[in-house]
Amino acid sequence: MIQVSNLTPQIGARVEGKPEEVLMPETAAGLRKLLVERGVLVFPELNLTGEQQVRLAGMMGNVRDEGEKGIFKITLDEKTNSRAEYLKGSWLWHMDGTHDDVPVFGSLLTGRKLSDVGGRTGFANSYAAYEALPPDEKARLEGLKVVHSFATSMERAGVMPTEDDIAYWRSIPDKTHNLVWTHRCGRKSLVVGCHASHVVGMDRAESDALLAGLLDWITQPQFLYWHEWTLGDLLIWDNTGVLHRAEPYPLDSGRMMHRTTLLGEEAFA
Repeated sequence: MIQVSNLTPQIGARVEGKPEEVLMPETAAGLRKLLVERGVLVFPELNLTGEQQVRLAGMMGNVRDEGEKGIFKITLDEKTNSRAEYLKGSWLWHMDGTHDDVPVFGSLLTGRKLSDVGGRTGFANSYAAYEALPPDEKARLEGLKVVHSFATSMERAGVMPTEDDIAYWRSIPDKTHNLVWTHRCGRKSLVVGCHASHVVGMDRAESDALLAGLLDWITQPQFLYWHEWTLGDLLIWDNTGVLHRAEPYPLDSGRMMHRTTLLGEEAFA
Protein backbone atom coordinates (compact mmCIF):
# COMPACT_ATOMS: atom_id res chain seq x y z
CA MET A 1 0.00 0.00 0.00
CA ILE A 2 1.34 3.44 -0.96
CA GLN A 3 2.30 5.70 1.95
CA VAL A 4 2.73 9.46 1.40
CA SER A 5 4.22 12.06 3.75
CA ASN A 6 5.37 15.66 3.24
CA LEU A 7 9.13 16.26 3.26
CA THR A 8 8.90 19.97 4.15
CA PRO A 9 5.93 22.32 4.63
CA GLN A 10 6.44 24.02 1.22
CA ILE A 11 7.87 21.36 -1.09
CA GLY A 12 8.32 17.64 -1.56
CA ALA A 13 6.52 14.40 -0.73
CA ARG A 14 7.97 11.04 0.22
CA VAL A 15 6.20 8.13 -1.47
CA GLU A 16 6.77 4.62 -0.13
CA GLY A 17 5.53 1.49 -1.80
CA LYS A 18 6.56 -1.50 -3.86
CA PRO A 19 7.25 -1.12 -7.61
CA GLU A 20 4.10 -3.07 -8.51
CA GLU A 21 2.02 -0.70 -6.35
CA VAL A 22 3.60 2.43 -7.81
CA LEU A 23 3.03 1.13 -11.34
CA MET A 24 -0.72 0.64 -10.95
CA PRO A 25 -2.55 3.04 -13.35
CA GLU A 26 -4.78 4.44 -10.61
CA THR A 27 -1.70 5.12 -8.46
CA ALA A 28 0.08 6.90 -11.30
CA ALA A 29 -2.90 9.25 -11.78
CA GLY A 30 -2.75 10.18 -8.10
CA LEU A 31 1.01 10.67 -8.30
CA ARG A 32 0.58 13.15 -11.14
CA LYS A 33 -1.82 15.21 -9.02
CA LEU A 34 0.50 14.98 -6.02
CA LEU A 35 3.45 16.08 -8.18
CA VAL A 36 1.70 19.30 -9.19
CA GLU A 37 0.74 19.97 -5.55
CA ARG A 38 4.13 19.21 -3.95
CA GLY A 39 6.65 19.89 -6.75
CA VAL A 40 8.93 16.92 -6.00
CA LEU A 41 8.20 13.25 -5.28
CA VAL A 42 10.82 11.04 -3.62
CA PHE A 43 10.62 7.24 -3.85
CA PRO A 44 13.40 5.92 -1.58
CA GLU A 45 15.28 2.89 -2.93
CA LEU A 46 12.44 2.00 -5.31
CA ASN A 47 14.95 0.45 -7.73
CA LEU A 48 12.77 0.53 -10.84
CA THR A 49 14.25 -0.96 -13.99
CA GLY A 50 14.66 1.33 -16.98
CA GLU A 51 11.59 -0.20 -18.60
CA GLN A 52 9.54 0.32 -15.44
CA GLN A 53 10.68 3.93 -15.14
CA VAL A 54 9.61 4.70 -18.70
CA ARG A 55 6.30 2.90 -18.13
CA LEU A 56 5.59 4.99 -15.03
CA ALA A 57 6.47 8.15 -16.95
CA GLY A 58 4.07 7.17 -19.71
CA MET A 59 1.24 6.89 -17.20
CA MET A 60 1.96 10.41 -15.92
CA GLY A 61 2.44 12.20 -19.25
CA ASN A 62 4.01 11.93 -22.69
CA VAL A 63 7.57 10.60 -22.75
CA ARG A 64 10.22 12.43 -24.76
CA ASP A 65 12.12 10.23 -27.20
CA GLU A 66 15.70 10.49 -25.94
CA GLY A 67 18.61 8.27 -25.03
CA GLU A 68 18.00 4.53 -25.08
CA LYS A 69 14.26 3.82 -25.22
CA GLY A 70 13.42 6.84 -23.09
CA ILE A 71 16.37 6.58 -20.69
CA PHE A 72 18.98 9.35 -20.96
CA LYS A 73 22.21 8.67 -19.06
CA ILE A 74 23.43 11.69 -17.12
CA THR A 75 27.14 11.40 -16.44
CA LEU A 76 30.33 13.45 -16.63
CA ASP A 77 32.10 10.45 -18.20
CA GLU A 78 32.99 11.69 -21.69
CA LYS A 79 33.05 8.10 -22.99
CA THR A 80 29.30 7.95 -22.43
CA ASN A 81 28.37 11.61 -22.90
CA SER A 82 30.12 13.56 -25.66
CA ARG A 83 28.96 16.85 -24.12
CA ALA A 84 29.65 15.94 -20.50
CA GLU A 85 31.29 19.33 -19.92
CA TYR A 86 27.89 20.98 -20.42
CA LEU A 87 26.53 19.19 -17.35
CA LYS A 88 28.42 21.66 -15.20
CA GLY A 89 25.46 23.91 -15.98
CA SER A 90 23.34 21.58 -13.84
CA TRP A 91 25.34 22.73 -10.80
CA LEU A 92 23.53 26.08 -10.98
CA TRP A 93 19.85 26.75 -10.29
CA HIS A 94 17.85 26.35 -13.49
CA MET A 95 14.72 25.22 -15.28
CA ASP A 96 14.92 22.85 -18.23
CA GLY A 97 13.73 24.07 -21.63
CA THR A 98 13.79 27.86 -21.27
CA HIS A 99 15.18 27.97 -24.83
CA ASP A 100 11.88 26.44 -25.99
CA ASP A 101 8.39 27.91 -26.23
CA VAL A 102 6.98 24.94 -24.31
CA PRO A 103 9.25 23.68 -21.51
CA VAL A 104 9.26 20.05 -20.45
CA PHE A 105 6.65 19.25 -17.82
CA GLY A 106 8.79 17.09 -15.59
CA SER A 107 11.57 14.57 -15.19
CA LEU A 108 12.07 11.19 -13.52
CA LEU A 109 15.57 10.49 -12.22
CA THR A 110 17.00 7.27 -10.75
CA GLY A 111 20.38 7.06 -9.07
CA ARG A 112 22.37 4.22 -10.64
CA LYS A 113 25.87 5.09 -9.38
CA LEU A 114 26.58 7.77 -6.80
CA SER A 115 29.52 9.97 -5.98
CA ASP A 116 31.19 9.54 -2.59
CA VAL A 117 31.42 13.34 -2.35
CA GLY A 118 28.80 15.92 -3.33
CA GLY A 119 26.00 15.13 -5.76
CA ARG A 120 22.98 16.12 -3.67
CA THR A 121 20.11 17.45 -5.78
CA GLY A 122 18.29 20.60 -4.70
CA PHE A 123 14.80 21.79 -5.58
CA ALA A 124 13.26 25.24 -5.03
CA ASN A 125 9.51 25.86 -5.18
CA SER A 126 8.99 28.82 -7.51
CA TYR A 127 5.21 28.77 -6.98
CA ALA A 128 5.53 29.14 -3.22
CA ALA A 129 8.28 31.76 -3.57
CA TYR A 130 6.09 33.91 -5.82
CA GLU A 131 3.09 33.55 -3.54
CA ALA A 132 5.18 34.73 -0.56
CA LEU A 133 6.25 37.98 -2.27
CA PRO A 134 4.80 41.24 -0.89
CA PRO A 135 1.94 42.64 -3.02
CA ASP A 136 3.96 45.68 -4.13
CA GLU A 137 6.79 43.42 -5.35
CA LYS A 138 4.33 41.25 -7.30
CA ALA A 139 2.97 44.39 -8.96
CA ARG A 140 6.51 45.54 -9.84
CA LEU A 141 7.32 42.24 -11.55
CA GLU A 142 4.13 41.92 -13.59
CA GLY A 143 4.72 42.66 -17.26
CA LEU A 144 8.52 42.33 -17.13
CA LYS A 145 10.13 40.12 -19.77
CA VAL A 146 13.42 38.27 -19.45
CA VAL A 147 15.79 37.03 -22.14
CA HIS A 148 17.02 33.47 -21.52
CA SER A 149 20.28 32.38 -23.12
CA PHE A 150 21.90 28.95 -23.35
CA ALA A 151 25.29 30.60 -23.83
CA THR A 152 24.80 32.66 -20.67
CA SER A 153 24.13 29.53 -18.62
CA MET A 154 27.27 27.84 -19.95
CA GLU A 155 29.43 30.91 -19.29
CA ARG A 156 28.13 31.20 -15.73
CA ALA A 157 28.86 27.51 -15.18
CA GLY A 158 32.49 28.08 -16.16
CA VAL A 159 32.39 25.75 -19.17
CA MET A 160 35.54 26.24 -21.25
CA PRO A 161 34.27 26.16 -24.85
CA THR A 162 35.96 25.11 -28.02
CA GLU A 163 35.19 26.97 -31.26
CA ASP A 164 32.70 24.22 -32.10
CA ASP A 165 31.05 24.69 -28.70
CA ILE A 166 30.67 28.41 -29.25
CA ALA A 167 29.13 27.78 -32.66
CA TYR A 168 26.71 25.29 -31.07
CA TRP A 169 25.74 27.71 -28.29
CA ARG A 170 25.05 30.43 -30.84
CA SER A 171 22.89 28.05 -32.86
CA ILE A 172 20.40 27.93 -29.96
CA PRO A 173 18.35 31.15 -30.20
CA ASP A 174 17.72 33.25 -27.13
CA LYS A 175 14.13 33.16 -25.89
CA THR A 176 12.15 35.91 -24.18
CA HIS A 177 9.59 34.91 -21.53
CA ASN A 178 7.45 36.71 -19.00
CA LEU A 179 9.22 36.93 -15.65
CA VAL A 180 5.93 35.99 -13.97
CA TRP A 181 4.38 32.90 -15.57
CA THR A 182 0.62 32.73 -15.12
CA HIS A 183 -0.24 29.07 -15.56
CA ARG A 184 -3.49 27.72 -16.95
CA CYS A 185 -4.48 26.62 -13.45
CA GLY A 186 -4.21 30.24 -12.28
CA ARG A 187 -1.10 29.82 -10.13
CA LYS A 188 1.95 31.96 -10.83
CA SER A 189 5.65 31.19 -10.72
CA LEU A 190 8.91 33.04 -11.43
CA VAL A 191 10.90 32.09 -14.53
CA VAL A 192 14.51 32.68 -13.49
CA GLY A 193 17.76 30.75 -13.18
CA CYS A 194 21.33 30.70 -14.47
CA HIS A 195 19.98 31.04 -18.03
CA ALA A 196 18.19 34.35 -17.28
CA SER A 197 20.39 36.87 -19.08
CA HIS A 198 18.63 40.21 -18.59
CA VAL A 199 15.32 42.01 -18.21
CA VAL A 200 14.15 43.57 -21.47
CA GLY A 201 14.44 47.36 -21.49
CA MET A 202 16.04 47.61 -18.04
CA ASP A 203 19.44 49.07 -17.18
CA ARG A 204 21.88 46.16 -17.01
CA ALA A 205 23.03 46.79 -13.46
CA GLU A 206 19.42 47.07 -12.26
CA SER A 207 18.48 43.96 -14.24
CA ASP A 208 21.36 41.93 -12.78
CA ALA A 209 20.43 43.02 -9.26
CA LEU A 210 16.76 42.16 -9.76
CA LEU A 211 17.39 38.69 -11.20
CA ALA A 212 20.03 37.84 -8.60
CA GLY A 213 17.73 39.01 -5.81
CA LEU A 214 14.83 36.92 -7.09
CA LEU A 215 17.03 33.84 -7.35
CA ASP A 216 18.18 34.41 -3.76
CA TRP A 217 14.52 34.78 -2.74
CA ILE A 218 13.39 31.53 -4.40
CA THR A 219 16.30 29.55 -2.94
CA GLN A 220 15.65 30.51 0.68
CA PRO A 221 15.58 27.47 3.02
CA GLN A 222 11.79 27.54 3.46
CA PHE A 223 11.27 26.92 -0.26
CA LEU A 224 13.98 24.25 -0.61
CA TYR A 225 14.35 20.49 -0.49
CA TRP A 226 17.82 18.92 -0.75
CA HIS A 227 17.95 15.23 -1.58
CA GLU A 228 20.71 13.00 -0.22
CA TRP A 229 20.83 10.13 -2.68
CA THR A 230 20.72 6.44 -1.86
CA LEU A 231 21.30 3.98 -4.68
CA GLY A 232 18.02 3.17 -6.41
CA ASP A 233 16.14 6.29 -5.31
CA LEU A 234 13.66 7.69 -7.83
CA LEU A 235 12.85 11.41 -7.92
CA ILE A 236 10.17 13.10 -10.01
CA TRP A 237 9.86 16.88 -10.19
CA ASP A 238 7.57 19.42 -11.83
CA ASN A 239 9.92 21.42 -14.03
CA THR A 240 7.33 24.14 -14.67
CA GLY A 241 7.17 25.31 -11.06
CA VAL A 242 10.41 24.10 -9.49
CA LEU A 243 14.04 25.12 -10.03
CA HIS A 244 16.67 22.45 -9.54
CA ARG A 245 20.43 21.96 -9.38
CA ALA A 246 23.00 19.31 -8.51
CA GLU A 247 25.65 19.87 -5.87
CA PRO A 248 29.11 19.74 -7.53
CA TYR A 249 30.87 16.40 -7.42
CA PRO A 250 34.22 15.07 -8.73
CA LEU A 251 34.33 14.75 -12.52
CA ASP A 252 35.87 11.27 -12.21
CA SER A 253 33.38 9.99 -9.62
CA GLY A 254 31.50 7.83 -12.10
CA ARG A 255 28.16 9.26 -10.92
CA MET A 256 25.41 7.97 -13.20
CA MET A 257 21.75 8.98 -13.20
CA HIS A 258 19.03 7.68 -15.53
CA ARG A 259 16.54 10.32 -16.62
CA THR A 260 13.18 10.08 -18.36
CA THR A 261 11.58 13.34 -19.49
CA LEU A 262 7.91 14.24 -19.75
CA LEU A 263 7.07 16.48 -22.71
CA GLY A 264 5.75 19.94 -22.07
CA GLU A 265 2.02 20.61 -22.09
CA GLU A 266 1.84 24.36 -21.52
CA ALA A 267 3.66 27.22 -23.21
CA PHE A 268 5.35 29.95 -21.24
CA ALA A 269 2.84 32.77 -20.79
